[in-house]
Amino acid sequence: MRSGPKAAQRMGVVLPVLALITLVSMPLTTQAGEWLEAHVDSNALVRRHAELGDGLLPWAGGLFLLAVAVWWAAGRAAASGPVTSGSTRWSATPVRVAAAVLSLVVAAGAVVDVYRVGDSGAKAAWQDNFSKSASGGGDD
Repeated sequence: MRSGPKAAQRMGVVLPVLALITLVSMPLTTQAGEWLEAHVDSNALVRRHAELGDGLLPWAGGLFLLAVAVWWAAGRAAASGPVTSGSTRWSATPVRVAAAVLSLVVAAGAVVDVYRVGDSGAKAAWQDNFSKSASGGGDD
């Protein structure tokens, strides 16, 4: 059962639209981060968080380009009609495999980078903002 192209055709324009929303939201989140950076004490953790945040835009751009390419290729495959048993599209399978591998690599890179940015932000926010002992607020 080969559902790859059919799944991409069913998704239609949803995939590139979601990727576009992600791409457009990057400058908004960067601007919010820069505002916050200007309103907190600057230290190495805050600066590291800001540096990592600036590195997310290329990942979002890559995901958007791949989403558009998958959408375009699925539409093109649908327009060319089904492949009959006697004919072959020799380039379709290697291109699909390459697109899938590239998509997985870019998606994994984006997830790792988002994790690193979030982790560095949490460290910057919580540094020295908690008690090392329990609050003792429970019932005795």
